[in-house]
Amino acid sequence: MDHQNPAELRKPYTGEPLRRSALAEHPMTQFHLWFGEAYDSGLAEPNAMVLSSVEPSGMPRSRTVLMKGYDRSGLRFFTNYTSRKGQALDADPRACLVFPWHAIRRQVLIAGRVERLSDEENDLYFASRPRGSQLGAWASERQSQPVADRTELDRLFHEFDSVWRADEAVPRPAYWGGFRLVPQEVEFWQGGEDRMHDRFRYLWLDTEGEWEIERLAP
Repeated sequence: MDHQNPAELRKPYTGEPLRRSALAEHPMTQFHLWFGEAYDSGLAEPNAMVLSSVEPSGMPRSRTVLMKGYDRSGLRFFTNYTSRKGQALDADPRACLVFPWHAIRRQVLIAGRVERLSDEENDLYFASRPRGSQLGAWASERQSQPVADRTELDRLFHEFDSVWRADEAVPRPAYWGGFRLVPQEVEFWQGGEDRMHDRFRYLWLDTEGEWEIERLAP
């Protein structure tokens, strides 16, 4: 089979460069601006982000999750606390997020520490989910663990579907909830001509209680 050579896959980046004068002083303000532009551009699921955590063995591990909210305090996502990523984040709260918006020649990297959301925040978001997603959370209690086949998963889903009436609220499982990643480093990357990309990094200076902004070499 004839495959395209990945080394020959090249896409030139064009457009206006990113200047320091165009950046907001707070990284989450800048993120808000870029996220809005990513959404308006028509990107499929602009809230999809790659989450990297540290395994107990020390090996990093990544997967794609969906951001479900953000503000100046950080970014929120939800999962099964007993899943592989949930256990890894509980054991070592260091994590990194990447938003790969390459279709608009942009990428955002956010590194920091995660913390569990409160029961009130978890209940509020769970109640807003479609019923099928709520039942899916119950059916996937053993998330990240081996299962016999798809039939087993479908059986569990239908079993839980019969537990609550269609007009009855589905409660949140105790093992299901959210995390907030509190940023300590945020990098904004914008593709430039001839691979002369623009990169700016925000670093939280804990001793001074403020953000430092610096340009990075591409």
